[in-house]
Amino acid sequence: MRKDLGRIGEDIAERYLLNKNFVILERNFRSKRWGEIDIIARDGETIVFVEVKTRSSNRYGNPYEAVTKYKLKALRNSANYYLFTHNLKCLARIDVISINFNFGKYGINHFTNVDF
Repeated sequence: MRKDLGRIGEDIAERYLLNKNFVILERNFRSKRWGEIDIIARDGETIVFVEVKTRSSNRYGNPYEAVTKYKLKALRNSANYYLFTHNLKCLARIDVISINFNFGKYGINHFTNVDF
């Protein structure tokens, strides 16, 4: 169920970003050492590394609260690895998309430039 909810959240986040005129470059990019980046997109000339957090209730807090300092460090390392391996020298940022999903309805919070 968690993987399904996560995948649903990533699909919702992708549609949201496309509606905001982002260009999706990759989904579920993996670096062996630092983990996965849910969505890599372009916003104008900026590469955006997006962490998507989805929850079906607020029992354990809001989804974005699950993005810890450790997770941000791993995202930063994965983002730098992506930029290096793709020979990209451009502006970059990390965004978090937080989705509360319940009974087929959802709310989205988009936090830009969380940390880089």
